[in-house]
Parts: sequence; structure tokens; C-alpha cells
Amino acid sequence: MRKFFQLLLQAVKGEETDYTKGNINRAIILLSVPMVLEMVMESLFLVADVFFVSRLGHEAVSILGLTESILMLMESIAIGLGMAATAVVARRIGEKDEEGARVGAVQAVILGFSLSIIIAVLGVYFSKEILSLMSGDEALAGYGQGYFSIMFGFNITLMMIFVLNSIFRGAGDAAIAMRILWIANGINIILDPCFIFGLGPFPELGLEGAAVATNIGRGTAVLLQLFVLFNGRSLIKVTIKNFKLHLATIKKLLRLAITASFQFLISTASWVFMVKIISGFGSEAMAGYTIAFRVIVFTVLPSWGLAMAAATLVGQNLGAGEFDRAEKSVWRCAFYNMCFLAFVSLIFFIFAKQFIMIFDQDPAVVKNGILALRIICVSYVFFAYGMVISQAFNGAGDTTTPTIINFIAFWIVQIPIAYGLSVTLNFGPSGVYWAIVISNCLSAIIGVIVFKKGKW
Repeated sequence: MRKFFQLLLQAVKGEETDYTKGNINRAIILLSVPMVLEMVMESLFLVADVFFVSRLGHEAVSILGLTESILMLMESIAIGLGMAATAVVARRIGEKDEEGARVGAVQAVILGFSLSIIIAVLGVYFSKEILSLMSGDEALAGYGQGYFSIMFGFNITLMMIFVLNSIFRGAGDAAIAMRILWIANGINIILDPCFIFGLGPFPELGLEGAAVATNIGRGTAVLLQLFVLFNGRSLIKVTIKNFKLHLATIKKLLRLAITASFQFLISTASWVFMVKIISGFGSEAMAGYTIAFRVIVFTVLPSWGLAMAAATLVGQNLGAGEFDRAEKSVWRCAFYNMCFLAFVSLIFFIFAKQFIMIFDQDPAVVKNGILALRIICVSYVFFAYGMVISQAFNGAGDTTTPTIINFIAFWIVQIPIAYGLSVTLNFGPSGVYWAIVISNCLSAIIGVIVFKKGKW
């Protein structure tokens, strides 16, 4: 036990380690612990956000859910670029090519900054139209326009957090990424009630206050990330002379990022369609689903830390020519992830009502939240494997395979089943939730079969 706690302490400290050698379990712990803790803090932020916003009424929570569904389209681009950065940086680190890792990192930063400017302009200009299209309610769209505009206008903070932390993870410096996200979300959790309700010297901004708090926290984190990256405080050390265009690297990043982004866009766009269907059953159904989704993400994000650890281990070990070690790392990460999510699903199924009522006591909202939470957690065990396998492909630089799997599971299967069950067969919102379960299971099964063939 003493050695185990020493290992945990080493993981949190972020001491420099060669993940291509030594005990695999030790490597998984050193990489995944800071990633899991990082995602735990992100989970706390999401739960705290909906907790404070829910005090403004279920219309405000609906806006949170609608905005998040669209914002996740942008996040898909950020995640795709981040996965490309992780794959390139991890491969160069595995090859002991530090200069190549620095070049890849800088080009990812340049791409992320450029894309965020385009997204900001489009998001702010069409904010009301997008919300009206999603909600079908002009009054609700007008109420949420300010929140939506702030979140998209300052999307650069979210984009750069994804990209820069992906660079740190690819280099094996997960502890830096963890600390920075702690700071970002810690600031947001503190400022959220201050700006929403006007505590002390802060102005009372209502729903818009949640957006202001979020972007102040994330903006502070981005400044810290850039300071660490350019001041040699991380395992990857970038200098100003590296800050120039490298077209060959940009082309490689774009090739990986486009397919990786499309991979996440497929699942996110499918989720937007799910939200559109649910919103048709009323704001109580939308609020219940939004709360349940935040609760689900509270546990899914930490398990995502294990998946990201698998991506880094695959990238670095392939770069070092350790192919068997790369594969073993994936299977072990997937097994640990399954054990964790199986336990969580049991807790959620039993205590669904208690979890939902933390955020809202409206009987209709609680009923819808319980329904969503209990049904979706049925697929947790399959989802655990699918998540890790997908990230393993990405870490190997194969972003095409998980894209195809997502297209089959989420577009060919999930959308038609969701619409058919909920609308055509009159199952209501539960039809959407069962469609999510079916697609998650299918995605995992296909991923495992393809991964075992070894072509990655």
C-alpha cells in the first residue's frame, strides 16, 4: 500500500517518465490518475453549472442544454484537433524526436486559434436563429440569446484548453493538464453564483453570468497553459523560434484532425438530433434530460481519462516500436474502465431519484430525469470498452476507423431508431434513451472486433 500511494503521489506530481518501458500497470496509473482527476474537476464544473442555473428555472436549464448541444459541434472540432495533436506529439516523443514534437505542438496551436475565430463570428451572428431552430420557441430563443452569444463569442478559451492540454497529454505530461483544468474549473465554480445572483460586488447577470464565469475561468487557464508551454515548465519545451508555419506538419494535422473531428461531429450531430426530438416533448422533458446528462457526464469524464491514457500509451509505444505493449495497454485500460462504469451504473440505477432531485424538485422534471438516467446507464459497460478502443485508434493515428464506426452506430442505427421509437411508436423520450443504449452497445462491439484484427 505504501508503494501504491507513492506511485499515486508520483502521478499527481507529474515526474518525467518513459512510458515505453517497465511495468504496464505502473504506466497506466502514472498517466491515467492525473487525467482522471482532471476530468473529475471538469465533471464538478458541469454539475455545479447546472446546479446554479437550475435556480433560475427549467427554461434556463433548457437553454443550457440547447446551447451545449450546439457547442458540442464546435467541441468536436476542438477534440478532433486535440486528438491529432496528441497522436503527432506522442509519436514524436516515442521516437525521441523532441524537435518534431515541438513543431507539431505549435502548428496545432495556430490551427486552433484560426478555427476559433471563424466559429466565434458565425456563432454570434446567427445565435437567435440557431436557438429558434433547435427549440421551436421564439421567446425561449430570445431569453437564451445572450448566454449563447457569450459562449460562442469566447469559444477560443474552450478550443485552446482542448488543444493545449492534448499537447501536454501527448508528451506524457498529464499532471500539467490536470492542474490547469483544476484552476479553470475552480475559478468557474467560485464565480458562477457570484455573476448569476450578483453576490457582493458582482453584477447580477442571471443566465449570462454563468457564461461570463465559465469564460473567465477558461481564459485564465489558457494564459497559464501558454506560459507553461513557452517557459519550459513541461515535458515539451517550446520557444518563440518554433512559432512559425510548418506546412508539412499542418497538412498532417489537418488530415488527422478532419477525420477525428468528423468522428466526433457524427456522434455530436446525432446527439443534437436527440435533443431536437426531446425538446418536442416540452421544457420539462428537456430540463430532465439536461440534468441527467450532466450527472452522466460526471462519471463518464473521469473514465474518459483512462481512454486518453490509452491514446498516449498507444502513440508513444508505436513510436518506440513496442507494438505488443501498445495493445496490452489498451486491453488493460478498457478492463479497468469497465469495472469502474459497471459500479457507477448500479449506483445510478438505484439512486436515480436522489441524484436528479439535487438539481430540481419539479415532479415532471424529476420523472424525466430518472427515466433518462436509468435507461442510459444500462449501456455503461459496453460504453467503457467502446470509449477506450476508439481512443486507441486515434492514438495510433487511425482516425478513420472510429469515424466509420460512429457513422454506423449513430447515424445509420441511432437516429432512425430514436425517431421511430419516440415519435412513430409513441414511446416518448424513453424511445430516444433506448436508441442511445442500442447505439452505444453496437459501437463497442464493432470497435472490439476491428481492434482485435490488429490492422491499426
